[in-house]
Amino acid sequence: MSAKNDGPAAGAGPSKSEQTRALILETAMRLFQERGYDRTTMRAIAQEAGVSVGNAYYYFAGKEHLIQGFYDRIAADHRAAVREVLDRETGLEARLAGVLRAWLDVAAPYHEFAVQFFKNAADPDSPLSPFSQESEHARLEAISIHREVLAGANRTKVPEELRDVLPELMWLSQMGLCLYWIFDRTEGRQRSYRLAERGARLTSRGVSLSRFKVLRPLVHEVHELFTDFLPGMTKALPDPQRGRKRDGEG
Repeated sequence: MSAKNDGPAAGAGPSKSEQTRALILETAMRLFQERGYDRTTMRAIAQEAGVSVGNAYYYFAGKEHLIQGFYDRIAADHRAAVREVLDRETGLEARLAGVLRAWLDVAAPYHEFAVQFFKNAADPDSPLSPFSQESEHARLEAISIHREVLAGANRTKVPEELRDVLPELMWLSQMGLCLYWIFDRTEGRQRSYRLAERGARLTSRGVSLSRFKVLRPLVHEVHELFTDFLPGMTKALPDPQRGRKRDGEG
């Protein structure tokens, strides 16, 4: 993403560069929702934002980079929204449920856009896919939240060999919630919130059971299943064999 890096001094407000960048991104998101992603051009975005086309391309190399900017914004907003939950809750289920609810809250204004945009993001070869190399920054930010969920949960001891695997599986669970949310037509996406609550309960139980050594190979097997067969996962996640202890399990 080609953005000018001239942040303000500590305590100052956003620089003119940051304001322009934010304006272009906000304008793009509005036009994407009004006209659709495919029918919106960089020229139209620049015109609506009141900047030159060259200036728009200076901050974002193209529409795909604007979407990456959107992903990063959602990730940053989610990170800010979960802070209170993670500071307050100590139980794994409550922490995870709060994180998932916070994601639904942050994503709520963009539901109709997500419905329109899904066909682009669902293409495993597209840089707009959440599993793509271009989406790595937002993806790693989301996974890091789940790593923090586990690290701060009292009475939940995560085996060292699963400390990387479990947050990735939890993020995949969040992606499943995201997919359901896209197609959820209930008022206020109520069913998505219910799914988040029940999913957090099942996940917390699964994590608790993973402390038993006999079940750890099953966790690895699930992780490998996604890595091998989910479109884009092989590129998105590290080698599932990394960190595995070779104590007879292979």
